[in-house]
Amino acid sequence: MNYTAIAAPMVDEQYNEIAYLLPWCKLRQPEKQGVYELVTFQLKPGGLAIWGDAFRAAISAYVNTSYTELVGVFNTEYGSLNQVHVLWWYENEDSRAAGRRLAYEDARVAAAVRESVRFLVSQKNVLLQPTAFSPLK
Repeated sequence: MNYTAIAAPMVDEQYNEIAYLLPWCKLRQPEKQGVYELVTFQLKPGGLAIWGDAFRAAISAYVNTSYTELVGVFNTEYGSLNQVHVLWWYENEDSRAAGRRLAYEDARVAAAVRESVRFLVSQKNVLLQPTAFSPLK
């Protein structure tokens, strides 16, 4: 019996989408183990032409502070449109909390986020632990 046949009775719902790596972002794999934070932003209609520059500036502000490490930024092509997934890496949960606190106090980050937040509809953050078979472990 295959995995799908075993898992199917336990699935209440399934949601699929196709997302692509944004052209200005390079996918990177952290050099050591840690935890990941997947942040999903639902942005106002209009796509990259409307909010792309402001969103990129906000992500770059975080990257430039070294409070976190960016793994990748993905935009949906099918599924919920105007949705962007950002995958961050942290050494552990405590370094995430400390980095977020420092970022909130950083004027560069605050200014960039202030500009991009006008396009924000909602945001969802999920902390992820890689499984034993994950390529990101």
